[in-house]
Amino acid sequence: MQWYIAVPIAVVASALIIRVGFKMLSGLGQPIAPPPEPGDMRKINLRYRCDICGAELKMVLATADIPEPPRHCLDDMTLISPIE
Repeated sequence: MQWYIAVPIAVVASALIIRVGFKMLSGLGQPIAPPPEPGDMRKINLRYRCDICGAELKMVLATADIPEPPRHCLDDMTLISPIE
């Protein structure tokens, strides 16, 4: 490849790489979203099991004291931990 073809290609490629790099770094500089208000989420400790496949889930935050059970395998999961 001739130098008069390779140099413009290298300049365009390096400018593109630098531009993408600056976009990625500016995305890291954005502040994170504020957490939800204290009354919105409650700490809970519930464990659920899917009756079909046996998958288990531990729920630690919810908007209600006793939330509706999650769905897995197109069916509601069964609560296996005692409600405190």
